[in-house]
Amino acid sequence: MMSFIEPSTLILASVIVFFGALTQSLIGFGLAVVASPLLYIVSPQLVPVPIVVMGFVISAMTLFRERGHLQFNGLQYALLGRIPGGFVGAGLLVFAPQAVLGLIIAAIVYIAVILSVYKITAPINRISLFIAGIFSGIFGNIAAIGGPPMAILLAGQDVNQFRAALSAFFLISSLIALAILAIFGLVEPQHLWLSLMLIPSIVGGYLVSGLLINHIDKDKTRIITLVLCSVSATVLVIKSLMALIS
Repeated sequence: MMSFIEPSTLILASVIVFFGALTQSLIGFGLAVVASPLLYIVSPQLVPVPIVVMGFVISAMTLFRERGHLQFNGLQYALLGRIPGGFVGAGLLVFAPQAVLGLIIAAIVYIAVILSVYKITAPINRISLFIAGIFSGIFGNIAAIGGPPMAILLAGQDVNQFRAALSAFFLISSLIALAILAIFGLVEPQHLWLSLMLIPSIVGGYLVSGLLINHIDKDKTRIITLVLCSVSATVLVIKSLMALIS
């Protein structure tokens, strides 16, 4: 079972996933934004399927904790957008070379950071939710980073409602993403084994977040997260460019 991943790689991936899960549990999203570029550097097979599975798990746990704040108004339109966006993303995943995918993942992270820094907002309606869902599907099936489009759109909500709404969206959209990836033949048994081996790190990050959630400065956490995302994306760009040149 361990022949497809080295123990040292698994340990490193577990540490990355732990901090990604901690971030998402605290601020509502961030597992994939934090973890995907680093995991892709560690081992490309960790992106996107294992991250999507782990996103499902952390979303289920977070939604259970925030269930009293859930308002599902309009999220069905975003979920509809996930479907065509997911097919576009899966198609790119099939046909793009690995180094190019690395650059695409890094670009998605940079876009997420820029949108977050400038706090770009849009009115919340059926059309904007559907469009956000499309981009979420594209980003989600390439790199499991489906959170930023929805996070930007819902950023004006109460923090508890924000976490609940995003968790509900990720819970269902993860299943949509896995179904589309399976249609394209991109879900393999080793991906599911990797997901199972990394779930303890997800649970650990979630449990630690429960101890910290009322005792941290969320603005400082957000800034640190954005800096780490930018650094990891830059490292991924350098590695991908070196692979293209060589």
